[in-house]
Amino acid sequence: MYNLSCYNPTSFILVGIPGLEKFHVWIGIPFCATYAMALVGNSILLYLIAVEHSLHEPMFFFLSMLAITDLILSMTTVPKLLSNLWLHSQEITFSGCLTQMFFLHFSFVVDSAILLAMAFDRYVAICFPLRYATILTPQVIIKLMVSIVVRSFSVILPDVFLLKRLPFCGTRIIPHTYCEHIGVARLSSADISINIWYGFAVPLMTVISDVVFIAVSYTFILCAVFRLSSQGARQKALSTCGSHVCVILMLYTPAFFSILAHRFGHSVPRNVLILFANLYVAIPPALNPIVYGVKTKQIQDKFILLFSLKTQ
Repeated sequence: MYNLSCYNPTSFILVGIPGLEKFHVWIGIPFCATYAMALVGNSILLYLIAVEHSLHEPMFFFLSMLAITDLILSMTTVPKLLSNLWLHSQEITFSGCLTQMFFLHFSFVVDSAILLAMAFDRYVAICFPLRYATILTPQVIIKLMVSIVVRSFSVILPDVFLLKRLPFCGTRIIPHTYCEHIGVARLSSADISINIWYGFAVPLMTVISDVVFIAVSYTFILCAVFRLSSQGARQKALSTCGSHVCVILMLYTPAFFSILAHRFGHSVPRNVLILFANLYVAIPPALNPIVYGVKTKQIQDKFILLFSLKTQ
C-alpha cells in the first residue's frame, strides 16, 4: 500500500513564493490585473477577428491561434497562483498538477511555433507579395495550424508519462506557484536522468529550432526591405513586422532569462527566480493583444469602430 501511494500520490503542496509570504496579498494584485487584461484583451481580439471579414487573412488566423493559446496559458496558471497568494490554497491534486504542467509547456511550444508561422507569413508577404495569396491558401493555413498543435502535443505528452512512472515517497512540497516538469520530477527519489535529458531535448528540438528559423526568416526579410528603392516602402514593410518582433521579444526574453537563471544563477534568490517565472506566464498573454492593437492599423480601426457603435 505504501508503494502504491508513492506511485499514485494524492496531492502536492505549492508553497507559493518562499520568503515573501507576508507580501503575498500585495503580490497578487498586479497578477490579478494582468490576468483580467489577458482575458479581456484576447477575448476582444478573437471577437474582432471572428466577426470582421476584412481580418480573415493568414496573419490574423495565426494571431487568433496565439490569443487562444495565451488564454489557455493564463487560465492554467494564474487562478491557482491567486488562490495560493490570497486564499492560502496550496494543495493541488496529482492529476491537477500533471494537467497544469502539460498545458503550461504545451502553450509555450505552441506559442513558439505560431511565432515561426507568423515569421513565415511576413517573409512571404514582403519577399513574394504577388504570390502571397497563392502560397498561403486557406488549405495551407489549416495544415500549418494542425501541424503546430500535433507537434506540440506529441513532444509534451511524454512529460506526463515520464512523471507518472516516478515514485514520490518523500516530500511532496513544491517550492513554486505552479507545476513544471523538472520541478516535480526532482521531488522523486528515483533516477530522473531520462526526465532531465528529455526536458533538455524538447526545447532544443522545438523552441531553439523555431528561434533559428525565425532569425533566418528575418534575415531574408531585412535583405528584401533594404533592396527597396523607396524610403516609404521600407518603413511600411518594417512597420508590418514591428508588432511581431515585440511579441517575439516578450515571449522569449523572460523564458530564456528564467532558464539561464535556474541553470547558472545559483546566487540568485529563489523568490526572485519564482517571480520571473510567474512574469513569463502572466505578462505576454496580457500584453500581446495590446501590442497588436496598437501596432496593427486594421485591428485598431476595427476596435475603435466596435466601441463607437456600442456608445451610439
